[in-house]
Amino acid sequence: MIKAILIFNNHGKPRLIRFYQYFAEELQQQIIRETFHLVSKRDDNVCNFLEGGSLIGGSDYKLIYRHYATLYFVFCVDSSESELGILDLIQVFVETLDKCFENVCELDLIFHMDKVHYILQEVVMGGMVLETNMNEIVAQVELQNRMEKSEGGLSAAPARAVSAVKNMNLPEIPRNINIGDINIKVPSLSPF
Repeated sequence: MIKAILIFNNHGKPRLIRFYQYFAEELQQQIIRETFHLVSKRDDNVCNFLEGGSLIGGSDYKLIYRHYATLYFVFCVDSSESELGILDLIQVFVETLDKCFENVCELDLIFHMDKVHYILQEVVMGGMVLETNMNEIVAQVELQNRMEKSEGGLSAAPARAVSAVKNMNLPEIPRNINIGDINIKVPSLSPF
């Protein structure tokens, strides 16, 4: 099972953090620092698997990572996961990001965090791998983008509400509202 997914830059700044096992926030910060130190001090020509740090479970857990340009993609998994399978999963995740953002970079992770989290949720949820077919993941992301555009996004909600009220087909504005024993007189309102 995947216990955590961490993405940070060459300076150790976290760009995406997803824990699938509860850790207190203070411990999460220590795990991120320890993971960065373990991964960043390794040469590029060595294996991409190493034992988890002392904070995240020691020898029972493995850190599997890839270093692309300025970003480290680190998956912390338990001993039941295949190292090569997770390495391939990292490759699928990065290629999907690359396809969705057209040559993904660190700034895409910063300014499009919601989309990155959505893509990650298409790949992994609750620590379990859901999808490894990049074309299927991209299709779901494109479907989500079309739905957001058709809805106009959250910023267009007030305009849509006003438009809906204007388009209501009321023969006349109600002047008195009677609900049981309650009578409400509506003041004269100017038309839109």
